[in-house]
Amino acid sequence: MKKQTKTRSSKKVGKPNKSWADKMEQDHSQVKKIDLDFADIKAGSLMYISNPKTIDAYIRTIPKGKSVDLKTMRRDLALAHGAEVTCPITTGIFLRIVAEAAHEQLKKGKAISKITPFWRVIDPEKPLASKLTFGTKLIRQQRALEKLNLNVKSGK
Repeated sequence: MKKQTKTRSSKKVGKPNKSWADKMEQDHSQVKKIDLDFADIKAGSLMYISNPKTIDAYIRTIPKGKSVDLKTMRRDLALAHGAEVTCPITTGIFLRIVAEAAHEQLKKGKAISKITPFWRVIDPEKPLASKLTFGTKLIRQQRALEKLNLNVKSGK
């Protein structure tokens, strides 16, 4: 008797892959009380889970020539939504979606001045930058053009 083996495909049959722009539309944002210690968040804290559009809107408020680190962005988003902290995991995921969607727009011919300036938040030396499908060259170029110091915490 021949042994059957199951194979697992990474693509879902019948469903096309979502574009980064499609992923921008998801919204599961909420504020919830954390029951257990999680990452840098203590049990009992009110945690904001954001969404790509909120992160996109936040980044668009950062003026040219200024940068904001992830920790500052998370704190600002939490305060704006009545929470003590913002989830570090979903913030990283949604920030990547914002960056990838902006790069997708750039590839389609949109002017760089019209896309979300994600390089004002993403440090090319941090792990998130290495996950981007387009690498760190654009981030480095834009940060140099705006004279943004790397690894320097600055506010909006």
